[in-house]
Amino acid sequence: MSVFGDGLDKAVQKAFTRPAPKSAGAQMRYLVKQLKGTKAVAQMLRISQRTVERYVKDQIKKPRPDLAARLETEVKKRWQPQIRAQARQKAATTGGIVIDTQARIGYTAPIGSTDEDRLRHLTVALPPQYAARLFEAQEQGATDQRLQEIAAEALKEVYFQDNGRRAGQLEEVRFTDIQHLEFDL
Repeated sequence: MSVFGDGLDKAVQKAFTRPAPKSAGAQMRYLVKQLKGTKAVAQMLRISQRTVERYVKDQIKKPRPDLAARLETEVKKRWQPQIRAQARQKAATTGGIVIDTQARIGYTAPIGSTDEDRLRHLTVALPPQYAARLFEAQEQGATDQRLQEIAAEALKEVYFQDNGRRAGQLEEVRFTDIQHLEFDL
């Protein structure tokens, strides 16, 4: 499970103007239309082509839990691509992104300062350049660790250093033991 990747996806999904299809038949019909055929959907979902056809015709209504989860994930991944792109563009150019997290956060600083990791609950508005970096890294298939490093850099600059007004000698921010993480556009 990708905590940061899923968090970014959920933030973008809040911008949807219409709800994604809920029933298995509607979700399957949407995927068949998007992928232009039942064979491609069957391969993607790792089920038989005949099973896909039966969902499309509403002969099967309730999928197994694992199939239902894969189906919902694939539909949401493709739902309203233009709205998704507009939300990302707005966050990356003008709006920025808000990170709400409860995690163990510490930093590396000069000797004599209290730099021990401690549990913090932060809600911080990050500037557009960090939203752009997060979305760009996600699109390029960055690992959750890389997204976490970008978020830690953003918290270092915005929260700890207050955009260069304090803690100028701060070297690194550690962001571990994430208990809660949510992004908002």
